[in-house]
Formats: sequence, structure tokens, C-alpha cells
Amino acid sequence: MDKDPSAFREKRRKMMLEEPVARVIPLLAVPMIMAMLIDSIYNITDTYFVSQLGTAATAAVGVNDALMQVSRSLAMGFGIGASSYISRLLGAKEYDTASRVGTTALVTCVILMTLAAMASYIFIDSLVVVLGATKTVKPYAVQYASWILVASPFTAGTVVLSQLLRAEGNTRFSMIGMVSGCLINISLDPLFINVLGLGVSGAAIATSISKLLSCSILLIPFMRKRTLLELKFEFFTPKKYIYAEITKMGVPTFLRSSMLALSTIVLNTYAGMFGDNALAAVSVANKCARFVGSAILGLGQGFQPLVGYCWGAKQYRRIRQAFWTCSAMGAALAAVLGAVFALFAPQIIRIFTSQSNTEMISIGSFMIVTQCITMVFHVWGIIVNGLYQALGRPIGAGVLGLSRQLICLIPSVIVMSTLFGVYGLASAQAVSDIATMFIVVPMVVSILRKMKTLDTDMCLTNENERLQLQFDR
Repeated sequence: MDKDPSAFREKRRKMMLEEPVARVIPLLAVPMIMAMLIDSIYNITDTYFVSQLGTAATAAVGVNDALMQVSRSLAMGFGIGASSYISRLLGAKEYDTASRVGTTALVTCVILMTLAAMASYIFIDSLVVVLGATKTVKPYAVQYASWILVASPFTAGTVVLSQLLRAEGNTRFSMIGMVSGCLINISLDPLFINVLGLGVSGAAIATSISKLLSCSILLIPFMRKRTLLELKFEFFTPKKYIYAEITKMGVPTFLRSSMLALSTIVLNTYAGMFGDNALAAVSVANKCARFVGSAILGLGQGFQPLVGYCWGAKQYRRIRQAFWTCSAMGAALAAVLGAVFALFAPQIIRIFTSQSNTEMISIGSFMIVTQCITMVFHVWGIIVNGLYQALGRPIGAGVLGLSRQLICLIPSVIVMSTLFGVYGLASAQAVSDIATMFIVVPMVVSILRKMKTLDTDMCLTNENERLQLQFDR
């Protein structure tokens, strides 16, 4: 970092507000895309190594997806709630307040996550059943969940720290932390599962250690003062106005993310009715489809701090330019990744099961193909949602966040599985993505019109001020 903090801040500000958006978005987004892809890879890694232990063990990891998603939901609520506010504060040059918001979000989230994990551990047997575990899957699910709960505070720290770095445009450091955790997890999985013979517990232990190390690595730039934000205990400011701002965008984020957990539980429950093969197929296919989706999510997360800066600096035209540029990039990325995954869907599912398990291969590959076909719709929903989050619009962000997983997906799961059986269940997410567009399109038209009106008003104000100056002279 530059020796002069003000020079570093101005350099960052100039990049956000003056350089072409087609250059800034990739600079911010590529590290986040890599980080999100890496995060998906090490979620898939557990499934791959555990799949060697049998179908029930594979299904157990899928069941615990919902538990991990709930943990991440709480952390994402604090992280994105804080980062949305921080980006706008940095755009308005309110650096001290931004540091207080970041510190308060981190400390509060870690404390709450620790308490929630302790409470969940008491009821762990009932918990995995609620998550969708069948009788044969339950023992493996309990083993995995135990260690995931132990790692919950570090998961919270990892997510919040990553979002704080992203808020100031420091996406490279965020990527380094997540990539390091992934590499550790990939290295430890075969050691703990196969060499030490720890089975499903070994996979969960490897994941827990990777979260601890990721959290530690993400703290380094803050400790070495290589960030715009400062994290100090004296900056912990549990004030109403800070929590109100975090909550404004944090609650919609938490609801959206937790609805993903709820929809996963519903998917697991309905898939379990068709047997362990269907449950394992849905688990694997969802993780593979999320790999594609995570790249788009990374693009959206890289786009948000730019919007926040521009909003704080009242550059409304630049926000619209950034939105359309990001939409075009997202559509191209979704088309390429979706085509690749759809083409090799059967081969991908075979990696996680034996060649003879034709039922799991058939269901899983069908689910991947249908989701890839509608991936472009999903992309636009993510980018529009990111726009509302960055602008601090909680109601719009909440509606968009709930639309895909709650308003559209859960009814689709119930209806499609009832009418068309297991293949109807496998196509429910694709149906949901199409239905979500009926909510997304009116909302994006509304917010872009608002941006255009604000831009016009700003131009008129600037012109009046210029004329007034000429008159005064």
C-alpha cells in the first residue's frame, strides 16, 4: 500500500469514478469470480472424495449443504449489509465511519454465529432429519454436521472479511484468502478420508481447517494496514444507526440466502421420497450447477462496489453504464459455461458415482442440462439484485432475493414433482428461473428509470450552477 493513505484512497476513488467501466468491472470482478469458483470447487471436492464411500455418504454431504448455507446466510447478511453501506461511505469520503461499520459487523457476526452453533449442536440428531436426511443417510449426516458447526465462527469471519475487502474494491485479497482455503481443503480431504480412515468426518474436518486458515489469511491485509478500512476493537461501535444500516441490506440478503437453504431442504425432502439415488443425484447436480452460477455471482459481487462508489459520488449515468456492461458480460459467461456443463453433464455425474448407477447419472445429468439452459435468466436476476443491494434498496433486494428460491422455486418443486415425478423435480429450478423473470423485468425497468431521472436532474442542476457563476462574474 502507498505510504500516504490519502494518496491510496484517491487512486482507488479515481479508478472507481473515472476509468472506463468496461475496464473497472473486470478488474473488480475477475478476482471475485475466481474466488467464487474456488469456493464451489472445494464444496464439490468433499462430495467427490466422500462419493467413494457410497451413495448414502454422498447424500449426507448434500443434506448438510443446507446447514452450511444457513451459516453462510447469517454471515452474508452481515457482510453484504456492511459492504453496501461501506461502499457508499467510501464514495462520500467518510473513511472513519466505514471502519467502524466493518469492525462492528465482523465482531457481532462472529459472536452470534458461535452462539447459534452451540445451540444447534444440542439438537444435532433432529437437525439433520429436518435437513432431509433419510434413516440410512442420518449417521453420516450427523458426523459431517458436527464439524461444520465447530467451524461456524471461522466461516462467519471468512465471509464477512471477504465482503469488507470487496466493499473497498480490494477483490484480489479476497480471492487469495478463499483460494488458499480451497487448496488446503483439497490437500487434506484424501489424507483424512482415505489415509487416516476418518470417512465422512474426515471431509468435514478438512473443510473446518480450511475455513480457519482462510479466516486467518483474510485478516493479514487488515493487520498489515494494506486496506482502506481499519479493524480495531476500539472501533467496535454497537450503535443503533450502524445496525440499522447493516440490517437494511443485510436482512434481504439473509432472507435470500436462507431461502436457498430452505429450498435445498425442500428439494432434499422430495428427492428422498424417490430414494437415495435421487437424493444423491440432486445433491451433486445442484453443486455442479452452482459452480456455473457462482461465476456469475462473482461478477455481480465485483460490480456492486463500483455502483456503491458511483451512488455516493452521485454519478448516476455511470451506474447505468456499469449495469448494462455487467449484464452483457454475465450473459456471455453464462452461455459459455452453461454450454460446456450441459454438453458434459453425464460425464460430470459419473465422477461422483459408479458406472452402474444409471439412475443417479440419468437424473443428475438431466437436472444439470435444464439449469444450464435457463442460466442466462439466472444471471440477469443476480446482476439486478446486486444493483438493488449496492444502491441500498432493501425492499427491492428482498423481493428479488426471495423470488427465485421461495416465491418461484418451492411451488415449482411441489407442482413439477407431483405432475412429472423425479424428472419434474429435476427440472423445477429451470422452471423457477423462467418464472422469476416476470418479477425481475419490471423491477429493473423501474430502477433504471429512476437512475435516468436523477441523472437528468443532476445535469440541470450543474447547468444552472454554471449559468449562475457566469452571471455573478
